Amino acid sequence: MRLSVAERREELLRAAIEQIEVRGVAAVRIADVASALGVSNALVLYHFSTKEKLVAAAFAYAAEDDLAHLRGLLGRRTSALRRLRAAVRWYAPTGQAKGWRLWIEGWAVSLREPTLRQVTRDLDQQWKAAITEVIAEGVAAGEFECADPPGAALRLTALLDGLAVQLTSYPGAIPRSRAQQWADEALGRELGLGLEALTKPER
Repeated sequence: MRLSVAERREELLRAAIEQIEVRGVAAVRIADVASALGVSNALVLYHFSTKEKLVAAAFAYAAEDDLAHLRGLLGRRTSALRRLRAAVRWYAPTGQAKGWRLWIEGWAVSLREPTLRQVTRDLDQQWKAAITEVIAEGVAAGEFECADPPGAALRLTALLDGLAVQLTSYPGAIPRSRAQQWADEALGRELGLGLEALTKPER
């Protein structure tokens, strides 16, 4: 069956992600992606004119799943505190967010690749903007206090990113329960709440 352009691009992106996970961003080649699908290098280059563009598109494609889930958590019809707590627990490296190894690979390579650097920066800004918006909603609703929602979002995501590097790169370096506790404590500090308020069931 002949694939549409959109279907073929998606197939190539999925194959690229699989190859990146096996080989790493720096080592993966156009030929690896083509071979995985049994197609020619020329077909891959027809859709993505360079390896750099293929990698950047694959990274964005993979990260969009996690971004969509984050938006779903933050868009629920419940309190801002409950939404933030769910998002932080999911985004934390002890949670269910999928792409930590891919993110770490992307950060490393983006130091030298402007195309990927722009993609990672845009995705990072979307994460922070989504969290900032919900913190501001909670402040406006009187649920908690935070004088600087953008700063709070940056500090929270920076902590979670750093914990992810530790847990992904050095398994066992930090107990997962301790990492989760630190994430909860950081959220409490940013919102001026104690752990009891964060963990108390809502009616």
